[in-house]
Amino acid sequence: MDFPLSNAVVPRFELVSDTGSTNADLRTKGADPEGWPHLSTLVTRNQTAGRGRLDRTWVAPADSAIAVSVLLRTLPSDPAARGWIPLAAGVAMTEAIAEQLPVHDVAVKWPNDVLVDGRKICGILAEATADAVVVGAGVNTAMTVDQLPVPTATSFAALGIVVDEDRLLSTYLGKLDGLLSALTVSADAVVSGLHAAVVSRCATLGHAVRVSMPAERTLEGAATAIDAEGRLVVESEGRTHAISAGDVVHVRPVGS
Repeated sequence: MDFPLSNAVVPRFELVSDTGSTNADLRTKGADPEGWPHLSTLVTRNQTAGRGRLDRTWVAPADSAIAVSVLLRTLPSDPAARGWIPLAAGVAMTEAIAEQLPVHDVAVKWPNDVLVDGRKICGILAEATADAVVVGAGVNTAMTVDQLPVPTATSFAALGIVVDEDRLLSTYLGKLDGLLSALTVSADAVVSGLHAAVVSRCATLGHAVRVSMPAERTLEGAATAIDAEGRLVVESEGRTHAISAGDVVHVRPVGS
């Protein structure tokens, strides 16, 4: 069996040779709640039409990255608490990647990109359906240095590591389940410990940042906190801004 560790964590785990988008496929399959229950997972090493945040395309050479989408049906009753799901996925994937890169700095760039030594190794996109949330992640696994799409990207292979994909996904799925279960029980990210977990892993805090927001607005300032709603708190020109959505660029550590 492929991915035996991962198969043991979730009720349904399906590996496909290729697809356009694991998120799109899982949204369709999610119409069958009995066949595709909570935590059902779809994986491929060849995704040809993936999307990232802000409708960016996400394309990688075949077998150079792994795309994984998870169907979440057991959700917090408070809709506001569901806004923490992408951040929970970011923390879970950060810990799964860090497990195999112990000598590297692995952290989350708010809200949920995973960075290794400041370079992006994984992006995450959460999409809501009528009665569920699909969380997709793309991890650069065997991508060579020449295949990296931008200078600010990295991969396990570029770092000289042959990743154990099954261990990576089983750890990710287990940690995502644990974080989401605690959030669902309490409906409060602070009480559940998710807020503290995000803060402890967030590389954005303490950086001067540039945030591109809807309506072509841009904000520059210092990222100082993540509030109880999961928003990034940015101090700029004596004013405090709580950012719920935006594309963040780390400019430099505050004070440097």
